[in-house]
Amino acid sequence: MYLCPLCQQSLTQQNNSFVCGSNHSFDLAKEGYLHLLPVQQKNSKVPGDSALMMQSRRDFLNAGYYQPLSDAVNQCFAAVLPQNATLLDLGCGEGYYSNRLFQALTDKNLQIYGVDIAKTAIKKAAKSYPALRFCVASAWHLPFAEQSFDAALKLCAPCEPEELARVLKADALLLTVTPAPEHLLEIKQQVYSSVRLHSDQIEAIKGFEHQQRQQLKLQLTELPDQMLLNLLEMTPLAWKFKPEQKQSFAASSPQITLNFYLDLYRKNR
Repeated sequence: MYLCPLCQQSLTQQNNSFVCGSNHSFDLAKEGYLHLLPVQQKNSKVPGDSALMMQSRRDFLNAGYYQPLSDAVNQCFAAVLPQNATLLDLGCGEGYYSNRLFQALTDKNLQIYGVDIAKTAIKKAAKSYPALRFCVASAWHLPFAEQSFDAALKLCAPCEPEELARVLKADALLLTVTPAPEHLLEIKQQVYSSVRLHSDQIEAIKGFEHQQRQQLKLQLTELPDQMLLNLLEMTPLAWKFKPEQKQSFAASSPQITLNFYLDLYRKNR
């Protein structure tokens, strides 16, 4: 499954290491993940989400506020995935969606590989969910062999379409989750005088044909102050708020709109 990120040869496991034909070696961390992100593929000294963003997201997700989205992802894959499928979770973070999908589809004998550029997130994911496989890597340089996966989940994560198509099998499925027009509208209204809604257009992804769309919309009401602060911190909108504005907004107990599109694609032959 794995390719060497330095020379793109196959990696073979030898005890707790993965080694390629050029003798590049990558050790499994004690938590069970692989670090396959060479320095030339990093976009910063510590790539990925900040520690504050990751902790805020972890607390918010573990409180169950995005469980309806996770359930919708699980239901979509339950209807279309074959038995013994192998799935790639792009930008998997701490593994919340990967694990809930794995637990929901135990009857399908699903194998899940999660990839994220943030080492701290992958370390947490591997420690929390040892039945899944995780690696630190770039979505623009996926360390996997061609046609390795039957399906992929791209949940609000950037990637290179041609690279994604490379690692997916013929007729493989891709499920994307993107913000729909009114997602976090109330937060946007606090920082923009004129709010630009998210697009409702179906994205054309090179190498893939769109199959179906589902929209998910729900309202969060009476959020505890800390949970609203967590929601703020896990979005880029947090940078638009001064600290005192965050506290004031959280204390106002606003209703928050969650709005997502789930789009299913199939890879072209």
